[in-house]
Amino acid sequence: MAFANPSISDVIATTIQNRSGIIADNVTKNNALLSRLKQRGNIKKFSGGNVILQELSFAENANAGYYSGYETLPVAAQDVISAAQYDIKQAACPVTISGLEQLQNAGKEQIIDLLEGRIAVAESTMANLISSGLYSDGTGFGGKEITGLNLQVPINPATGSPGGIDRGTWNFWRSKFFDFTTDGGAVVSSSNIQTYMNKLWAQLVRGNDRPDLVIVDSVLWGFYMNSLQAIQRFTSSESATLGFVTTKFMDADVVLDGGIGGFCPANTGFMLNTKYLFYRPHAQRDMVALSPGKRYSVNQDAEVQILAWAGNLTASGLQFQGRMSD
Repeated sequence: MAFANPSISDVIATTIQNRSGIIADNVTKNNALLSRLKQRGNIKKFSGGNVILQELSFAENANAGYYSGYETLPVAAQDVISAAQYDIKQAACPVTISGLEQLQNAGKEQIIDLLEGRIAVAESTMANLISSGLYSDGTGFGGKEITGLNLQVPINPATGSPGGIDRGTWNFWRSKFFDFTTDGGAVVSSSNIQTYMNKLWAQLVRGNDRPDLVIVDSVLWGFYMNSLQAIQRFTSSESATLGFVTTKFMDADVVLDGGIGGFCPANTGFMLNTKYLFYRPHAQRDMVALSPGKRYSVNQDAEVQILAWAGNLTASGLQFQGRMSD
């Protein structure tokens, strides 16, 4: 098949390839959770395998104890380390250009301008796709969606098997859930939201190990802001470490993921200890042009380049994660 400009294929491919790092970076900047994980160094690429393994400690060493004098010490082998297994999830966004558009935008510079616009759209689309997936229960798109917070930090923490670990059997893998009406005694409002958050917070603290990020929808954000009135303290987006407008609960950042196009479920907040959460993109499939670079339509005058990603959201400590809602 003849094309108006045979070099266009290379222009499309190299434009995506040159921007792949920028696109991957912008995906993390688009979401407060991913921004915090990047800040922590918890964006960890993996290079292969049929699943993503996330190592975790599920028990203490039973050999520990006090002794006296020549008393013998226990030295039995201790099985205290295991791993959660997460499936590799895939996402893609094709970027297309027709033969007519090649003719209409003849010249490398004009083609790049056209592609920059389309890649920018693909970039924001992928960022939103990943961000929405972070809240999913993994059943969307026929079970191909990210293993998100709706599965890992659900309303019923005794159900499901994120990472292949049955929470009905293993208590250490259960997150915490606070129901405003059932556990708090009344529908959430600006007068009681801090009390409810205190109660959930207390269930998630172990020594100095505690939540560092609270993500809320528009409703809870409004209640929390109203509850602060006289002592309201904001951190500007320019100086905030997350790059988002934040306020504080205890010493955790409180971030709105509502407003226009927010993805946090309605009337819901997540109290997260991001030390135990990980974003795991594949080293060779983190917002890159899918190989082979040149893909032609058999019966159309058009060319497609595919922006692709593979990976998942994993956890090594779900007992440190909390959720609150009605």
